[in-house]
Formats: sequence, C-alpha cells, structure tokens
Amino acid sequence: MNAKDQRISDIQKKIPEISPAEARKLTESDAVLLDVRESDEVAQGSPIGSVRMGRAYLELNIEQEIPDHSKQILVMCQSGIRSLFASESLQMLGYSNVSSIKGGFTQWKNEGHPFELPPTLNADAKERYARHIMMPNVGEKGQLMLMNSKVLCIGAGGIGSPVAMYLAAAGVGTLGIVDHDIVDRSNLQRQILHRENTIGIPKVESAKQTLSGLNPSINVVTHQEHIDADNVEELLNQYDIIVDGSDNIPTRYLINDACVHLGKPNVHGAVFRFEGQVTVFWPGREKEPGPCYRCLFPTPSNELVLSCSQAGVLGVLPGVIGLLQAVETVKVILGIGNPLVGRMMYYDALDASVAELKMKRNPDCPVCSENATWTGYHGVDVACDLDK
Repeated sequence: MNAKDQRISDIQKKIPEISPAEARKLTESDAVLLDVRESDEVAQGSPIGSVRMGRAYLELNIEQEIPDHSKQILVMCQSGIRSLFASESLQMLGYSNVSSIKGGFTQWKNEGHPFELPPTLNADAKERYARHIMMPNVGEKGQLMLMNSKVLCIGAGGIGSPVAMYLAAAGVGTLGIVDHDIVDRSNLQRQILHRENTIGIPKVESAKQTLSGLNPSINVVTHQEHIDADNVEELLNQYDIIVDGSDNIPTRYLINDACVHLGKPNVHGAVFRFEGQVTVFWPGREKEPGPCYRCLFPTPSNELVLSCSQAGVLGVLPGVIGLLQAVETVKVILGIGNPLVGRMMYYDALDASVAELKMKRNPDCPVCSENATWTGYHGVDVACDLDK
C-alpha cells in the first residue's frame, strides 16, 4: 500500500462513511449536508439545500456558517475522497458528529437523488470580487446576494455619489438613481459622480456613465424625475433597500413615510457644514425593529435644517457620510453585523469625533406605531427637490 492509500485508510478508521441514501434521509431531520467541492464542480449540480463551501476555504469559513460544533455534518465531494480529508479537518476543529458520503456527488446523482444547478460566479466576477469571496462573512454566497440585490439611491449629489460608487464597486446588481437635476460646476466640489465634461447634462445620465465605467456588469437604472407623493411608491417598490441622500426636509419625510408603508429599510444620511449623521430607519425589521424618522421629528418644519446650497458644506464630508451609508447598506443586504437600527452615528469633522445616539420608537408615532393608521402622504410638498 502506497503512502496515499495508507493515509486514506487511516482516515477511514476515524471518519464514519455513509451512503447517499443514508445521507438524504438524515438531511430530512436536522443534519447538514456540506458540499466541499469547488464552484466549477458545484455549477454542474449540488444537493438541494446543501451548504456549499469550497475545500480551500473550509477551515476559514466553517464556524461562520455552522457555529454549532455538535451539529451533525454530512460531508460530500465529487467521489468521496476529499470529503474524508475535509471531515478529518472538521474533527480537528472540534466538530464531534461528522460523516463522509461514500461515492460523493457522482454516486448521489447516479442513485437519482434530487439536486439543483445553483447560481455561481463566472470567472470575471471571481476576479473582480476576489477580496469579498475570501471573507468569511461574505464569500461566494454573499457576493451572489449582492449581485441579486436592488438598491435605490435618492439623489445623485454629495451623499448619493459615494454611496452609488461603492455599491456599484461592491457588485450590487441593480442600482437605481433618482434625480431630476442637471450637473452644475458648483456640484463638482463634492459630487464625485460627475465630471467637468458632464456639466449641463442630467445628473442621472452623468452618474450612469461613471458607474457603468466603474463596473459594467451591474444594471444602472435612471429615474430623471421629481420624487413626489404620486410616484414615490412606484419608484420604491422596484427596490429592496432605499438609501436617502436627499438634502431637504420634505423629501426625508416622504421617503420615510413610503419606506414605513412599504416595509423597506431606509439607510439615512445627512450633512451640515462640518457635521454628519447616519442611521438606518427600519421599523418593519423582524428582529429588533427600530424607529422611523417621524419618531424623532413627528411633523415637518422647513426651519429644521438648511440645504447645502443654503448653508454650505465641507466638500469631503458627504463622502464620509455616504461611505458609511454604503457600509450599512451592504450589511443589510448580507444580513451581517449590527446595522445602525435604533442608533445614530454622529460625526463632527472639526473635532474628529464620533458619537452614538440611542433612538427609541415612539409608541405614538403617527406613521410606524402599532396603532398608526395609514392615511396617505400628508405634510410634505407635492414635489421635493434633491441635493443641489
């Protein structure tokens, strides 16, 4: 017996082997079928409901995917050899109930057990998103979630620019941009989506040029229009997550009310001269729902804040806030970390300080409380301007 065969024989003495039929029966209870083949193999088929994790990243990612070390894990490869080695590694990591499936996927398929052709990343996507794929909290599964997501950016201005650029770079599959305005030279101090040669053209078209040049694989959808009570639901219903980069009070209330009514997470950001804030308004969240904008400010007032065109803003500040909004958006898409729900991050650029403000739901909120009755969009202007 050569060294390789001896090694396999030694592992077989430690690792139980089961047939595909036995594995299928166990998965009908509480066992997890772990497919450790590489993505090109998985693309040819994989058992329905299996956890797919390439052997190369197994030790790095397994505890993120299966944190319970007592969980029964059934390991599959193509022929039943790599699964033995993978099972041994799992035992060394402390997983106490691990088995290898004899014959692997080849035998599974030959016996007629059900499988599916799961979506996978192509070669270009693997290269572009390589730094995401190697991260335990993202991986190929998370990247596919990003590529299947739909995000609407309200405004292609100072805040919307960095949000859109980083979400496009991250691979968000469908990125909507709402803005009715055209590019002005005074925008270029902070609105990095736009260029000198796009002055005078619609901001949404300038944004699409930039974003498509950055990542041609995504779908950039432009909405060159005022956002108002008549079109807000039609716009928002096309997307999973709303990122509010507006710069005036009426728009913020309109977006808030629509997000609450439609159950959409609202990733909110605002800037004023040297100060900025970020939060996620999401009262419809299943786990630990948070407040909405009206919980903090029940009724609109035009005196609450000046726009950037009225008060001025440090050009790089919207970049800081927009990047934080992009981070929160990615977290919401992937379902990872602790998003800023019920918390507001406040940034003071002059002091280089960050503070966190706790926010609670208002039990009497006219929009998101349990006793609230939806009566439509009231107390907001018919048409709302965005960041200029």
